[in-house]
Amino acid sequence: MREIMQTRSHAQLLRLAALLVVIVLGLALRRFGYAVDLPFVVVKYGGSALWGTMVYLLVALIAARFRPAGIAIIALFVAISVELFRLYHTPWLDAFRLTTAGALLLGRIFSLWNMLAYAIGIAAAWAVDPARRAAVSRS
Repeated sequence: MREIMQTRSHAQLLRLAALLVVIVLGLALRRFGYAVDLPFVVVKYGGSALWGTMVYLLVALIAARFRPAGIAIIALFVAISVELFRLYHTPWLDAFRLTTAGALLLGRIFSLWNMLAYAIGIAAAWAVDPARRAAVSRS
């Protein structure tokens, strides 16, 4: 029992560290991606994939007892819901979306391609999730 708890807390620390790295990478990609001549597709959809990864890691930190597959499903639901929320417009919400925080959290323009990028980011996070790898190695 103690080993399982130590593995869980170790996995949570790794998830937290990964979350911080992903946030820094996402901000750096959006801020400096074009300056270092990265292609538009890499900057735009790489940032979206990192955003999906961030959602997975946030859900994993909040719902630590869930299985990684369940976390991935919840993260995909959240990411797609946020994307669909971009179709809803009110003056105050559109004004918030024009701010840096609003653009980073909610985005500005609806895109089906973003949903694919989110799914790729979530799948990548699931594939390297330390809790999933620990469960596979125990069985």
